[in-house]
Amino acid sequence: MWPEKDNKLYKAFEFKDFPEAFSFMTRVALLAEKNNHHPTWTNTYNKVEIWLSTHDAGDVVTDKDRSLAFAIEKLLK
Repeated sequence: MWPEKDNKLYKAFEFKDFPEAFSFMTRVALLAEKNNHHPTWTNTYNKVEIWLSTHDAGDVVTDKDRSLAFAIEKLLK
């Protein structure tokens, strides 16, 4: 579940170590590029935080964000 706050979907992910977190970010980057929808995110060692909003819709949450959030969740299964 990605809670919505301040017109953004947000989720934090924690991994075993940095290589695992970076691998996840690489897979998300390829997915985002394929969908032409790019997240705002941070990474510190094994933690990745992602914020999703649609910039060209005025930085609000749209179906494009919900779809990308769903696709990101599928990467973890």
